[in-house]
Amino acid sequence: MPDLDDIDHRVLRLLREDGRRTFSEMAECIGLSVAAVKRRVDRLKELGVITGFTVQIDYAKLGWGIEAFTELRYPGTTPVTEIIRTATDVPEVQEVFTIAGDPDALIHVRVRDLGHLQQVIDRLRRAGDVTGTKTLLVLGSWTRDAPVP
Repeated sequence: MPDLDDIDHRVLRLLREDGRRTFSEMAECIGLSVAAVKRRVDRLKELGVITGFTVQIDYAKLGWGIEAFTELRYPGTTPVTEIIRTATDVPEVQEVFTIAGDPDALIHVRVRDLGHLQQVIDRLRRAGDVTGTKTLLVLGSWTRDAPVP
């Protein structure tokens, strides 16, 4: 585990809030020179702490405003790679979490409407060795990477 100090954590917090924040803006917030902040970011990238920079998308504005989590169950002999493969063929699947216990996997999906959700669930049920599903609709969400509303 890399040895990070308070300044490293402040740099990470600023980048989580806005990945496009300039070194100059961060330097002003932290009280370091621009060069020192750049060295910190470069070091965090080299250590693998920062793995990339992404964009946050408002999927509702693209017409994909419904999110759900679907629990998937499989026979006890199903390899984890098969569980993941089930979901990678479905473009609406955003993330796959294989988990210990019951269920075997938790799938995060984004869809246009409830009819579309039903189609996705039906497709997942027919895939591989799925023995059961349970779907939970997302009413709202918050992540550590976003500011508190």
